[in-house]
Amino acid sequence: MLRGFYTAASGMMANQRMQETLSNNLSNAYTPGFKSDQGTMRAFPELLIQQMNQTSVPTRNGGLNLPTQQQIGSLHTGVYMQETVPKFSQGDLRETGIETDLALLNGNLPDENGFLFFNVQNEAGELQYTRNGNFTVDGQGFLTTNQGHYVLDDAGNPIQTGGMEFDVSDNGTINVNGANIPLGLSYSPNSFDLEKGGNGLYAPGENAVPLVDARQGQGINFNIRQGFVERSNVDSAQAMTEMMNTYRSFEMNQRVLKAYDQSMQKAVTEIARLG
Repeated sequence: MLRGFYTAASGMMANQRMQETLSNNLSNAYTPGFKSDQGTMRAFPELLIQQMNQTSVPTRNGGLNLPTQQQIGSLHTGVYMQETVPKFSQGDLRETGIETDLALLNGNLPDENGFLFFNVQNEAGELQYTRNGNFTVDGQGFLTTNQGHYVLDDAGNPIQTGGMEFDVSDNGTINVNGANIPLGLSYSPNSFDLEKGGNGLYAPGENAVPLVDARQGQGINFNIRQGFVERSNVDSAQAMTEMMNTYRSFEMNQRVLKAYDQSMQKAVTEIARLG
């Protein structure tokens, strides 16, 4: 009976984590460039339980204890949520008319899981990647994300606009005061190698395939749209449906746990009284 407690409890915990992931997706349904997370459920490995014992064998010197094993059976300990994986797909575009808003559109890409990103610099000065093109200009004239991270050019330097108006061509070149500054754009051959951080930033994970300059890669096409932002790729209706299913699954596990608890109570109070 105790096995049932563990199985039902693990199901509740896994569903709770899934619910948190879906809630986070819904709360970012209007965040530009946000990529929804997908949770993956896995069953715990099946355990084979054996009883370890010893048996005594008589010998001339008085006896010998030999280890013995007796199989009791297998144990299933429920499910767990293994990980969350971002779903990299192109989001729809929303026109804002703001010149600092830039949308990155994937063209033909050579890899099935390939994806394109803007290059930005985080607080620690590290190169990071984002799809959120809801940019702005800070008090010093640098082009930044809405969280204050510098947007980088193709040489890895922050882009200085001087606080002036600028135009961005389809190939991602910023024309400001007569100077042409190519935006820093990177291509990941396998976007699932990236680790999702805060504020819509991504970084290469351990043993990830290095990202390449999107302009130098073979067969990589893209388009930059000024005055647009890429919408989140969260499907609100689907997320709501998944939340309802997850809630019902949690509720069923809760009922199973309650039934086990009532059975245990009966075993302790009534069966023990008969003994």
